[in-house]
Amino acid sequence: MDYYSSHITNLIEELSKLPGIGSKSASRMAFYIINMPDAQVKNLVDTITLAKQKVKYCSECFTLTDDDVCPICKSKKRDHQTIMVVENTRDLAAYEKTGKYEGVYHVLHGAISPMLGIGPNDIKLKELMKRLNGDVKEVIVATNASLEGETTASYINNLIKPMENIKVTRIASGVPVGGDLENIDAVTLLKALEGRAKM
Repeated sequence: MDYYSSHITNLIEELSKLPGIGSKSASRMAFYIINMPDAQVKNLVDTITLAKQKVKYCSECFTLTDDDVCPICKSKKRDHQTIMVVENTRDLAAYEKTGKYEGVYHVLHGAISPMLGIGPNDIKLKELMKRLNGDVKEVIVATNASLEGETTASYINNLIKPMENIKVTRIASGVPVGGDLENIDAVTLLKALEGRAKM
């Protein structure tokens, strides 16, 4: 038996499809939205629509940005000879919060996972290899400390190893196995970056 009207039920169902949102959270959000002033709801809808339309991949590092090239890649203050490889934009944001990393990034948008049918061609590895034709001295592999992250790190290391002029390092432990970078505090992330080791 439905407790709510079909519109409320549909809104709860759509909100519960968002990652990390269970049915209770979706219900709370749905009722909050319904009780918001019309102007505020319109602003929320317009903001979501505009972000969906305007946000795209940076043509260099593939993070999400409004411009063709993101502010990090545009910056002359960044060390463009050092590239940190991360799985997603949230991981990039986690490292940026430390305020200590001065290089640039490369966002893979996933990790190799044979179990899920995700292979090397399904993530931004070809694009990474293209970037390495430039003046790059170090690639820091900062994929998650999960089976998929370790598989991806090993694959990247094997790809870059023949390029003798590029050093490949892996962020150090301190990042817990199975942990996602976006949920780890800045101090732990910084320790992992400082303690990176040659692969």
